[in-house]
This record gives sequence, structure tokens and C-alpha cells, in this order.
Amino acid sequence: MVSQIELNNRQETILQIVKNEGPITGEHIADKLSLTRATLRPDLAILTMAGYLDARPRVGYFYTGKTGSQLLTEKIKKIKVDDYKSIPVVVQENTSVYDAICSMFLEDVGTLFVVNKKAHLVGVLSRKDLLRAALGKQDLQSIPVTIIMTRMPNITVCLQDDMLIEVANRLIEKQIDALPIVKEDSEGMEVIGRITKTNITKALVDLAKNEII
Repeated sequence: MVSQIELNNRQETILQIVKNEGPITGEHIADKLSLTRATLRPDLAILTMAGYLDARPRVGYFYTGKTGSQLLTEKIKKIKVDDYKSIPVVVQENTSVYDAICSMFLEDVGTLFVVNKKAHLVGVLSRKDLLRAALGKQDLQSIPVTIIMTRMPNITVCLQDDMLIEVANRLIEKQIDALPIVKEDSEGMEVIGRITKTNITKALVDLAKNEII
């Protein structure tokens, strides 16, 4: 069968009936299986929501002809950043490297976003940035994060309406762990969220569990 989603025997049989005889009404499918329309309703709903079948009023159900891979690809391409974003962890630009390290450990994140007094993004701090600074013999409490952070235009950002798969590609291309989700205004970019490799992993798990329709 075409399915990558696990279907039960009855759902597989329904698919085969619709492939061979569609368009076909729910009543006719029920008759062929010697079942009531009410009994079949959940199965037909699952097959329709998953994309295997489509339905038209006064016509009935018909097979979409899409493979499991095509259906999975369509689902992935519909997921937006906003569906899986996390709360951003930000620090002020006058924060010391020592305090930034504390914030990273206390918040259990791998990336900090640096903002100015107007809460606009001015920099990004990774674990590598902080580790590199900590390996020196400098006084970490006296060094501001602005000395070691990545600045614009070298910061990669995303918007909440961006497609998650596109953002995943940016993470891979840039070899970074997280991106700030920003909202632009006339004075800069406000950080409204973050998207991480963990967020993307969660989306993949939800797909595997068929929790994304």
C-alpha cells in the first residue's frame, strides 16, 4: 500500500475500494463491508485528514493518488516557525560575559540573544563564544558581551511565518543551533521567539506520531 502512516486492516480495505471504484459514497463503501455508515465515519475521517482520500458533496470519496512520501512532504512544507517556536532568552548589551554564562546555564539554553535599551536585536551569543572568552585569563565580570558577540549583518534571523523546513536548512547551512524569531519595525528587530534544533526535532517526532494533520 501507499501508506507510511500505519493504517488498520479496515482502512487499508477502504483505500483499495476507493482506488478501484471511486468516486464512491460512504454508504456504498459501508455496504461493501457490511457495516453501518456510522461505524466507518472515523476511518473515513482519518483517511481524508491524512490526505489519502478526498471527498466532494453529492459525489463521494475518491483516491488522491498520492504516495506516503508525497503526503509527508506536503505536511512538512505546511509547518511554520510559529507552530514550534520557543521563548527567547535575551540579555542586555551591557551584560558581562560572566553574567551571560550564568544566564545560559540557569536557562539551560545554547544561545543568548543580545538586545539594546529599546529591546532590539544587536547580537547573538553561542556556547562557543562564551567558552572562548572563558578560556582566557581575563576578568569575565568586567568584559561586556558586546566584545565577543556576533553582530549584524552576520546574524541569521527568521520570521514567525517562515516555513520550518526553510529555517532547518538555514541552521544546517550556517552550522548553528538556534535562530532568533524577529518582528521588524522602523528602528530595528524585536526578538519575539527562538527556533532551535530541539524544536525541529519535536516537529519530526510529531510527524512520526501522526500528530500533524
